[in-house]
Amino acid sequence: MPPRPQARERLLVVDDEPEVVSFLQEMLTDEGYVVEGVTSPEEALARVTASDYALVITDVEMPKLRGIDLMTAIHEKRPGQLVLLITAFGSIDLAVRALRAGACDFVTKPFRIEVLQVAIERALRERQMRHEIVRLRAALGGGEEKPGELVARSPSMVRVVDLARRAAGTKATVLLTGESGCGKGAVARFIHDHSDRAAGPFVQLNCAALPATLAESELFGVRRGAFTDAREDRAGFFAQADGGTLLLDEIAEMPLDLQPKLLQVLETDRVRPVGAVADVPVDVRLLAATNRAPETALKDQKLRADLFYRLNVVRIEIPPLRERPEDVAPLIDVLLERACRKVGRPVLGLTADALRSLLRHDWPGNVRELANVIERAVVLSEHDALTADDIVISKGESPDDSLESAARRGKSLDDVANAYIAKVIEVCDGNKTEAARILGIDRRTLYRKMELEP
Repeated sequence: MPPRPQARERLLVVDDEPEVVSFLQEMLTDEGYVVEGVTSPEEALARVTASDYALVITDVEMPKLRGIDLMTAIHEKRPGQLVLLITAFGSIDLAVRALRAGACDFVTKPFRIEVLQVAIERALRERQMRHEIVRLRAALGGGEEKPGELVARSPSMVRVVDLARRAAGTKATVLLTGESGCGKGAVARFIHDHSDRAAGPFVQLNCAALPATLAESELFGVRRGAFTDAREDRAGFFAQADGGTLLLDEIAEMPLDLQPKLLQVLETDRVRPVGAVADVPVDVRLLAATNRAPETALKDQKLRADLFYRLNVVRIEIPPLRERPEDVAPLIDVLLERACRKVGRPVLGLTADALRSLLRHDWPGNVRELANVIERAVVLSEHDALTADDIVISKGESPDDSLESAARRGKSLDDVANAYIAKVIEVCDGNKTEAARILGIDRRTLYRKMELEP
């Protein structure tokens, strides 16, 4: 028997047979719940409209209005309301339709009260997870999401936030490491927002996106006439971040010949724009990030040792999402609200089956993958609450399965190679340098295989 509920949750039982309602009221009251019962779907809808219930338990087969139709009407009034269905017709098709329509669970008659109790406990645990973010925000001192705040329920992320908060009070350089999409940019923004530079600019630059021939002028600025296309003075990223914070993402992809100049800026707080004859003072707090292990970048001669030691004053390792499952449910809540604001939709609910789909995935693409899945669901959903059908997660397939499938379909070697190149680029978030490294070729060869100009 599952443990009795710690709080006296209110339940509503709906069945057209009065003896069934009385039985369930008695049994569930003994389990510690506050239970109301009605025999009319219309009365049930009126009560749900007027009052809050943790869970509605309804029979499927009732005169005038079936349980699934009642659930649909309830969700029109209260999109997030949990509804558990009971039926004597235990067909799989009906169960699937009920879950797709938004039921949190499905129990067939005849049932033991222990089976129903397990289903109720499971539904209420999921409801508790959906509400955790509300309590977290209240503990942080406000009911609304604050820019730069981080979701940190897991012990590992609590340590990250604590270290980031302490680092924010200094001007020390910070090196953020972790897998792609795990939230390094969010931690950098948190550090900026909690520093004495919060009123200044926060500027982010992906070093992998810097063209090698223009990297110096993009970073430090350029004076008019310095080269053919320099028709006017242009401020670099350091000048744009003056008085604030500059995040250099993918620092290990910065051209090697530019790294000593960056080191000099860190040592002197002065930059020299391309074509200038004198240095210009800058007041910038530098943060750096990389999805590659810095020690590997050092070994591969992608990162100079002197620059690494200068950047590595405070090092914060961001754990991947699969290692902090406690953060997934509150992240879902935050990302759902953010996606709704972005696409201009009212904040949607989330059915229990949709939540289960999201919680079961291990998110190899980390927070970025989770955010993309939720945003896609918000854009395409036709309901007031996201259902499992709205949640589309790429499962992928094993390498052996992929090769066997390609062989059976008569794919050529070029077809397979091109597909693999495209997948590697996708995994690297478009970072051609990293993709070329994984493929074991240089960038020029990669561009030639992509039939693009470098």
